Amino acid sequence: MREIELSFFISQSRCNIFARIGLFRPFASNYTGAMLGISVAALQRYLAQLFGGDVEIMGIGAMGEKLEDALKGYGYGTPLRIDLAVARGRRSVVLSTVKPGGFGHERMADRAAILLWEFRAFNALPRHVRALDVGGLTGDGSAKTLGDCDELFLLTELVEGTEYHRDLDRILDTGTAVALDLKRCRALAGYLAEIHAVKRGDPGLYARRIRELIGHSECILGLTDSYPQGLDYIGPPQLARIEKQCIDWRWRMKTLSHRLSQVHGDFHPWNVLFREGTDFTVLDRSRGEWGEPADDVAAMAINYLFYALRHRGALDGPFKDLWDAFFDAYLTATGDSGLLEVVQPFLCWRTLVIASPVWYPSLSRDIRTKLLNLAGNVLETTPFDPAQVDILMEDPA
Repeated sequence: MREIELSFFISQSRCNIFARIGLFRPFASNYTGAMLGISVAALQRYLAQLFGGDVEIMGIGAMGEKLEDALKGYGYGTPLRIDLAVARGRRSVVLSTVKPGGFGHERMADRAAILLWEFRAFNALPRHVRALDVGGLTGDGSAKTLGDCDELFLLTELVEGTEYHRDLDRILDTGTAVALDLKRCRALAGYLAEIHAVKRGDPGLYARRIRELIGHSECILGLTDSYPQGLDYIGPPQLARIEKQCIDWRWRMKTLSHRLSQVHGDFHPWNVLFREGTDFTVLDRSRGEWGEPADDVAAMAINYLFYALRHRGALDGPFKDLWDAFFDAYLTATGDSGLLEVVQPFLCWRTLVIASPVWYPSLSRDIRTKLLNLAGNVLETTPFDPAQVDILMEDPA
């Protein structure tokens, strides 16, 4: 096999990798920053060592070009799919890294901490894709199982399936949800009920997770810091008000440690792969194995609202059906009415993400304004009533 260089363009998030070879089209990118190279021969040696036998790389390519749509302008990047011939046949793996930049990814140690945590945490959660190794990339183009490495990478199994957001895209296009859509929605709620049933007694950890909801670089303060100056629909005074309200929520919630549960941590439609029926696998759990169940509920539910706004400008139609079914199924399965007392800052955080001109630059001003109204108004209501969300998107003035 001839030597080729795999270029790792390091920017503000998870890897956007492509093979610099005619067989694979480079992934369009406006990312900037450092670049690390690795030869196929070096990668093949690393994989042979990892799998304990001869390995031949049969194909390499950037995964998920279809995941990049015009709406979402910022993301955590696209991993590299590697197809292998091994002693027992064929297998495929996925290689990903973390790029320096905003949202707390500036230092190599920041990025390494994420990957080291993921390597342990992925395999501890039911239905999650399995992590195989954490390796290192060096400046001389080699890969190894750590050492004097300039960057780390995570190697996982490849899981087949279709991202759940494709279901939501289809409903947006057709205006109709079918019976399977409701079944899948309820299956996701049931999955959360299952993993959230695993509790842990650790008041200090719960307090930390609530503190991180406010102050983590990927969470509320990281999002408010990322909003550009000079926007005509929100500015520093409004963002500061949201931050101050969230501090009040932290002090209100930090003692609720009986709620500490097993969580996914980033449970949204881009991190769920469906196959036939309601069979699915989850990807990329984030930030902590234990936390507040409202984190996962808000992460998925906000997307039903987001699609509803793009569809009809309000929580109406098929996406309202999914919103209602998701909350109903989760609350019925768990009996956790307390969730409605604590979900508000998590909804605020997820709303700040989808309202962000960095993450979603092409949203209409009307949708963006409704979302930002929700981000502020939801912090002033308790308990949260899922049926009243349209009222919370109204201008508070």
